[in-house]
Amino acid sequence: GFFQSYAVEVDIKDASNATCLYADWMMRFLITYESNNGDYKTTTLNLSSSVTHNGSVCGNDTQAALVAVQFGEGHSWSINMTKNNETYQGDIITLTYNTNDTAVFPDAKRKGPVTVLVKDPLQPVQLNTVFVCHNSYFIEAENVTQIFWNVTVQAFVQNGTVSKKESRCPADIPTSAPTVPPTIANVTTPSTTTLSPAPTTPPKPVENPDTGNYSLKSGNKTCFLATVGLQLNVSQDKPLLININPKTTIADGACGNTTATLKLNDGNSTLIGF
Repeated sequence: GFFQSYAVEVDIKDASNATCLYADWMMRFLITYESNNGDYKTTTLNLSSSVTHNGSVCGNDTQAALVAVQFGEGHSWSINMTKNNETYQGDIITLTYNTNDTAVFPDAKRKGPVTVLVKDPLQPVQLNTVFVCHNSYFIEAENVTQIFWNVTVQAFVQNGTVSKKESRCPADIPTSAPTVPPTIANVTTPSTTTLSPAPTTPPKPVENPDTGNYSLKSGNKTCFLATVGLQLNVSQDKPLLININPKTTIADGACGNTTATLKLNDGNSTLIGF
């Protein structure tokens, strides 16, 4: 129940009433904003139960396709997708959030709509192929983290039928287990001499995570300092332990008068916020 949001389904028809663009996905936004007393707060913007998709267009060889949705109290999100030879690809993602929505931004210092633009980082997809990503992935820009999951999208649909051929995101593709070479303990060697059984090697314990020093500055002064080793225990089909590597982890965030936010991004779709 971590991601509590509504799914969005957009099915755009062309002039002949055939599907030309289809998208079904879930998303939410973590937004850091300045309050009236100078503190920086992080709020969650979810999709509402009522979503419109005014302005969405099919696109063609010369015009980009556009998925545009509007929700809540003046919030909107869109992505345009371009076609290039045998592939299509997301181009610019535009999020506009309205700090006049007091339910989400109860004490925002800045009032009115705020627009954030970010380049879609995903790779091109072959035409007549649907892009699918069940696992969550993150896109960060300025003071906003966009989170997507259960994504199904196909632009420039051919013959009005969404393809059954899928292109999966990297997070959905399982990594193959390494081949374990034979050892003395599991190889039978013919012999007429009675041998003592070889000692079994105990499983290698998971190493403790390396300690990292993470800090934020306000002007030329450090306002947030964390010295910590981080390990995540993820409950999936099998327990998964993930050590956060300080050498590849980037610290970001903001400091206010009474509130500070530290965001750690390890570059492998793992985002931790304090």
